[in-house]
Amino acid sequence: MKVCFLNDSFPPVIDGVVNVLLNYAEYMRRDHGADIIVGTPEYPDADYSAYEYPVVAYPSFDTADVTNGYRTGNPFSGKEISRLAAFQPDIIHTHCPASATVIARILREQTGAPVIYTYHTKYDIDIRRYVKNETLADQTIRAMVSNIEACDEIWVVSRGAGESLKDLGFQGDYRVMNNGVDFAKGRVDEEAVDAATEGYDLPEGIPVFLYVGRLITYKGLPLILDALKILDETGRDFRMVFVGKGPDRELLEQRAAESGIGKKCIFTGPVYDRDVLRAWNTRADLFLFPSTFDTNGLVVREAAACGLASVLIRDSCAAEGITDGRNGFIIDETPEAMAALLKNVCGNIPHLKDVGQHAMDEIYLSWQECVSEAYRRYEEVLELKARGLLPARQKDPTDYLVSFTAHRMQSAEDLRQFLSRDGEQLKLLGDEWGEGMRHYKAGMMDNNLDPDGDAGETSLQLAALSEKLREQYTASRARRKELAAMARRLYEERAAENRQKREAWVSGIEERIEEQQQERIRDERIGGV
Repeated sequence: MKVCFLNDSFPPVIDGVVNVLLNYAEYMRRDHGADIIVGTPEYPDADYSAYEYPVVAYPSFDTADVTNGYRTGNPFSGKEISRLAAFQPDIIHTHCPASATVIARILREQTGAPVIYTYHTKYDIDIRRYVKNETLADQTIRAMVSNIEACDEIWVVSRGAGESLKDLGFQGDYRVMNNGVDFAKGRVDEEAVDAATEGYDLPEGIPVFLYVGRLITYKGLPLILDALKILDETGRDFRMVFVGKGPDRELLEQRAAESGIGKKCIFTGPVYDRDVLRAWNTRADLFLFPSTFDTNGLVVREAAACGLASVLIRDSCAAEGITDGRNGFIIDETPEAMAALLKNVCGNIPHLKDVGQHAMDEIYLSWQECVSEAYRRYEEVLELKARGLLPARQKDPTDYLVSFTAHRMQSAEDLRQFLSRDGEQLKLLGDEWGEGMRHYKAGMMDNNLDPDGDAGETSLQLAALSEKLREQYTASRARRKELAAMARRLYEERAAENRQKREAWVSGIEERIEEQQQERIRDERIGGV
């Protein structure tokens, strides 16, 4: 099976979705023999040569200042999309609702492969964070939802994530497909823990709380600091370790200092070494994750892999599958609730270890299991497609634009390949003709084509060569005319196709506008009644 993965980030950028993509590619290849290709926006100085599958980097715009380090890809780059299409994927799996999914839809037009989209994160929160104009933010979110609805199958990483997507206006069905973790199950040895935590103020016997992830306020981090302030005021000692980076680090450090707990809070910065992260999860006594933003919370399962229990917010996506007091702890979303829990459990570390063990046994999921389930679903989708039973997706006016764009790109690529292929033939013919001319001129100058022949034989040889060159020149001119005619016919055919696509697109938009007007009229009549 050939699988094309698309995402708007890839190393050197590292985030949760990138981690998912890397593991999908690795286990699809290793366990199922799949051929993989990845499409992603181009990042300066990025080197993809070390990967065991091709990574196609398409042109991008520098939007790092307003998107926290991410670049925005250009989904209409014909050369790179042609390379992805030439791979002829069986499945197109996109992991971002922006340019990656636009490219996925274009590729579907060119290859016929079904498109699967995975909803990983509540992107609407980031959009509203960076797009200050409310109307523009609403329109951007709606465009993203329409892009998602245009895919053939929608996966979500938790039930709560699916409901969150529906809250944004998504109309359709979704399938829950869990993400796994790449941590081996089990705690690391003391030597590795000591090496990873060396130099940090972590007294023996003092509870250590841990958070791993982006340092950004909407993940509930102010709640942690407020809870720890309350805990500190009761006289309880502790250490709080924040592992990660993000735009709000300075703000959080300042808040910790102002709360009088700055010396008890450790900000390590980002840690990319997975073994070091395992060591931190082994050293900690409790993982604090009060995020209602995250749709899955892979870090919770990573903690569970190391026998570390988590504190989670009631009804959050990350709390799915957690039984309070058995394989984790569930609290209301208040600093007081967290402080009360921490005060209670800090005096009973053996109980924390027991809950952590249950987390390891009950909520840990390996990437091998998750990717195998995904591969089985790929096969089912292809079977449904082959039988004509793939559920119909919601149509959108942008379908016509995508279809038009795909055909325009394909036309340009066909013409480029045509000219390139026949141009090579012309070059070879020209080279042969040029070589013959050099021999002809040399013979004329030296009268020495045949050292042992007489002048008559030499003249005959020159005449024969001249006739051959004349034939080659005539053939060359004829071939050039033929190429020009073929190129003109190809252009006219593609232009006619594009006109039809454009007319269909305009017609589709007009029909959709008419439908919306009729819906408004019906709503007004019902409201009037």
